[in-house]
Amino acid sequence: MPTYEYECLSCKHRFEVLQSITAKPKTKCPKCGKKLKKLISSAGGFIFKGTGFYATDYKKSAKPVDGACPKAHGGCSGCPGH
Repeated sequence: MPTYEYECLSCKHRFEVLQSITAKPKTKCPKCGKKLKKLISSAGGFIFKGTGFYATDYKKSAKPVDGACPKAHGGCSGCPGH
């Protein structure tokens, strides 16, 4: 579930709420009861689960071994400079 940030238009109280995407936005400030605005948050995050999302999965050497093209096995027709 994403976290949404709100700010009160009256008292400027800011807070975050963990809500589902389909939940209706909050409209009343929990501090003073006045109108809120939903803020665009820049601190979004992703949680990757499963294989293929780890730094070690992408640490394979891109340098040619003994002058061979690292992509030759995949049908590479030649690297620039070869």
